[in-house]
Amino acid sequence: MAVEGLYDLDDGIPRCWWCKGDEEYIRYHDEEWGMPVDDDIRLFEKMCLEGFQSGLSWLTILRKREGFRAAFAGFDFYKEAKFNDDDVERCLQDASIVRHGGKIRSTINNAQRAIEIQKEFGSLAKYIWQFEPPESERPPKCDYEHLSKLGFTPSSTRLSKDLKKRGWSFVGPTTMYAFMQSMGMVNDHLEGCASRAICEEARKQFKRPA
Repeated sequence: MAVEGLYDLDDGIPRCWWCKGDEEYIRYHDEEWGMPVDDDIRLFEKMCLEGFQSGLSWLTILRKREGFRAAFAGFDFYKEAKFNDDDVERCLQDASIVRHGGKIRSTINNAQRAIEIQKEFGSLAKYIWQFEPPESERPPKCDYEHLSKLGFTPSSTRLSKDLKKRGWSFVGPTTMYAFMQSMGMVNDHLEGCASRAICEEARKQFKRPA
């Protein structure tokens, strides 16, 4: 391996180490992770799934993503905000998702809070993207040592604190940094990864919600 943390599948395409060994993970790395997103439903879905991932591997959540979408009304937060105790019990019996009562109730609560943010800011995306890390917070390059040790940043901490003030739960600073990475608010593909340049160009072309 020429660069620590990179590998390829004999297709000549260098990738970040963390997606090695699973086709679904590889597709997620190549097609989604690090690409900027401004769709409120997708942003909300990822915030919820990152919350469910706490204490588990992301691959576990990724493999259950369609189950989560079915259980939580496609993460349409207007529909999800109306869930009641019967819906909580239904989810607790659903083996296609992670059956954690606290996280299930948190997702319903966060749906209600997402509506409040959308009404205040016009969109969830507009609120989220105001926490995009400034250039001064981004390292000049992303290498294996940086990515393997990074847990949270000042920007993810600010986002976490503000969400908690607004009543959200399961939105700690480490969880929110993982969210920022996946939604393209930062580009943490390793230097030399084929997706890094693709995501960087997408970020340059991306129109921030205003």
